[in-house]
Amino acid sequence: MFLSDAIWGFFFISQICIGFLGNSLLFMLYMYTFLTQSQLKKPIDLIFIHLTLVNVLTIMFKLIPDAASSFGVRHFLDDVGCKATLYTYRVTRGLSICTTSFLSVFQAITISPSNSTWMRLKSEISTCIFPSFLFFWIINMLIYIHIIKTVEANRNASFVGSGYLQVYCQTNQLEHHPSMAFITGIIIRDLFFVVLMMLSSIYMVSLLYKHCQRAQHVHSPSLSSQPSPEIKATHNILLLLSCFVFFYSSNNLIALYSFYRPEKIPRLERITGILSSCYPTICPFVLMKNNKITFRFTSFISKMRPIFSRKTVSR
Repeated sequence: MFLSDAIWGFFFISQICIGFLGNSLLFMLYMYTFLTQSQLKKPIDLIFIHLTLVNVLTIMFKLIPDAASSFGVRHFLDDVGCKATLYTYRVTRGLSICTTSFLSVFQAITISPSNSTWMRLKSEISTCIFPSFLFFWIINMLIYIHIIKTVEANRNASFVGSGYLQVYCQTNQLEHHPSMAFITGIIIRDLFFVVLMMLSSIYMVSLLYKHCQRAQHVHSPSLSSQPSPEIKATHNILLLLSCFVFFYSSNNLIALYSFYRPEKIPRLERITGILSSCYPTICPFVLMKNNKITFRFTSFISKMRPIFSRKTVSR
């Protein structure tokens, strides 16, 4: 094992720990609120819970094999392990795209004005959450069935031509070229959900901007200098959207280049692993920013700290 491999390995481990802790903390906060704090419970919390679960699975099934290979672990995955790991990673990554897009649409409909055409959907969209999740799981599981048929364990054989190659897994030598149905399904899904997310986010940001402009005329000059909740929400939406578009497009470009390159570069596979896990890692911290549930949790901890300190002093 070289020093550079160890550095890559520690980087993967750090990303796993940060992403797992961030998503797990957000998951526990929303589950605690959903089960015990009925006055704070909102339908959108279900989308956050689903997104954090998907993020954890994406990080674990992508970065753990990369970290193991960086530390020199051999034969970490066999044929079944390669198929299961890559299939689960691809499905959860697709679910991350779908859930993020659905979150953006849900928020856009929620904040739409009463005189808009989206008003009639406000009362109905909450009933669409679980059917939407089921649809996302089915469509992504069907798209990536192709991986189960074409991926096998890497047996140190010479690999020439286009295809997927990783330390533990590779594309079957007899099936280098993916089927047209597989490529078409991915392109249609990506275009639909990415465009939907961008349009709904632009619509939502424009609504918040107009509302903020109206609020500035009502508030006093002393209050107008302070950032309004609308501005904070706009920043969160723009940050989440920017992170998704940047990391997703960058990962796809490098992955396509690596897939069709005749001579494989192991470093490119590690870069794609980092890029594909950056959004699931950053996502919970963006969602926790300016979040009422997070504020209530931190205020609860701050209130409990003096009580515990008094008990320790009395002892």
